[in-house]
Amino acid sequence: MPVVTEAKTLLEAVENAKNDLKTEKIIYKSTEKVSGKLFKSKTIEVTAISYNELIDEIKNYLKEVITNMGLEIQFESSVREDTFEVTLYSNNNSILIGKNGQNLKALETIVRARINKEWGISPKIVLDVENYKEKKIKNLERLAIRVAKEVRETKVDVALDNMNSFERRVIHNKLTNFKGVSTISEGEEPNRHVVIKAE
Repeated sequence: MPVVTEAKTLLEAVENAKNDLKTEKIIYKSTEKVSGKLFKSKTIEVTAISYNELIDEIKNYLKEVITNMGLEIQFESSVREDTFEVTLYSNNNSILIGKNGQNLKALETIVRARINKEWGISPKIVLDVENYKEKKIKNLERLAIRVAKEVRETKVDVALDNMNSFERRVIHNKLTNFKGVSTISEGEEPNRHVVIKAE
């Protein structure tokens, strides 16, 4: 449940909210209140929830959306630093993932939009379906190493298929310290791709 605190300064109101929620990790929105007719006095009102309550909000909203799609859903969730991670398990994971993870990305977008509308912030929300992203990262890393070895041996540059920014970043990161090759991104979205170049 959100707590509401009031104080003369925003800092004070936020500190009061942290004390009430018994945590340093909170999300809040504030409004200025003016009282009195002749001698006006201003106070700041803060409405706040803890990170754990925010992740519950995220899960409740996801449950509503996914249940409306006719799917059964279960969650595992965690908060790491300022990233809210939710893994989904359903009776039809392929629908949740969509082609190349598009449905999953769309779910992330609408959840972020909902939290932004409610709290005025855009937190980092990472959704995954039964470790789909983890498997995808491993597959991309395997592809990067295989092609990089080939480029190093043949000295012929290779352009990979078009990828989204997340996938391209995985390739770049995996090959950062790989001797004998370098990587660049080329092309315009949505046809942007990584080129693995021989050095």
